[in-house]
Amino acid sequence: MYAFSPTEEQQMLLDAISRYTENDLGPAARDADEEAQLPPGLVEKGWEMGVLQASIPDEYFGFGEHSAVTGVLAAEAMAYGDLSATMAVMNPNLFVLPLLFCGTEEQKQEFIPPVIEAEWKAYTAALMEPKFDFDPNDLATVAEADGDDYVLTGEKSYVPFANEAEMMIVYANLEGKTQGFIVPAGAEGLEVGDRQKLLGLNALPLFNVKLDGVRVPQGMRLGGSDGHDFAPIIDSSRVALAAMAVGLSKAAFDYAVEYAKDRDVFGVKVAQKQAIAFMLAEMGTEIEAIRMLVWEAAWMLDEGMEEASKEAYLALTGAADMAMMVTDRAVQILGGHGYIREHPVEMWMRNGRGFATFSGLAMV
Repeated sequence: MYAFSPTEEQQMLLDAISRYTENDLGPAARDADEEAQLPPGLVEKGWEMGVLQASIPDEYFGFGEHSAVTGVLAAEAMAYGDLSATMAVMNPNLFVLPLLFCGTEEQKQEFIPPVIEAEWKAYTAALMEPKFDFDPNDLATVAEADGDDYVLTGEKSYVPFANEAEMMIVYANLEGKTQGFIVPAGAEGLEVGDRQKLLGLNALPLFNVKLDGVRVPQGMRLGGSDGHDFAPIIDSSRVALAAMAVGLSKAAFDYAVEYAKDRDVFGVKVAQKQAIAFMLAEMGTEIEAIRMLVWEAAWMLDEGMEEASKEAYLALTGAADMAMMVTDRAVQILGGHGYIREHPVEMWMRNGRGFATFSGLAMV
């Protein structure tokens, strides 16, 4: 069974992330949300902590071994500071980890080192689609074999940094299976649309992408001509998003607790009112319960257990509901102040509302 205490290496990483969260992410989050832009240097500073690099074996120029447990610990700690910046720092994961999980040896050797060795660059992935009944296992974007190529046609949404991405993995329906294809920037038929305006994640640049007959050589199909299993990719995304939901919710909870302890209403601290105390108790309980579920799902992924996919799905489903409940109650506990933008709880509520629709925006 998994342990409840981080290893020495994990704790060192968490300490570094906590300092980054407290000194950099947290103070920058509100202005970044208002200005719809992350401050220069903020993402690079997070990238230099080497969270992704530590998950890559040395033969691909990393300095560690992949661990979903370490990944979710890092994602939770970073999202405590700011969700948009966390997704930006971890954006190259969307390109590198599918290669690590499912790529051929040639693909790993060719595509992973340029990302790992250099400063942060926009390597991304396109999974989400602009349809009401989106299902990652039943995509509307299609890939068709044509001689030595595959031809991709469809439309994607929520593609991070698509406007500056050097390469992206585009997921498409090939004969009823979701498959990834490595598409370089500037490919003929690849069109990046305008930046999307969303309820939350204002600081994270997300774009629509159209694929009009984009040709991809067979060697650029993830896993080669035999393709790959999509389950490890979507499972990794689900536990990553669930961990980020825990981090964001913990930030909202802690803020609400401090406000309730400090704020006087008719001579009584808000935290002393029974209704508020019960709300805070339930918020804290739900956060801890989902955290345990996320950790267990990550551990099962690391162990290669058959039940891991189910556990990852349950973790994200529970985390999405929990984040909405916790952030909404944080707004309620602040009363009228919760609706004022000088307090971050309304931003956390807007960001938290999206976890049910963030498929493919994070991986660990």
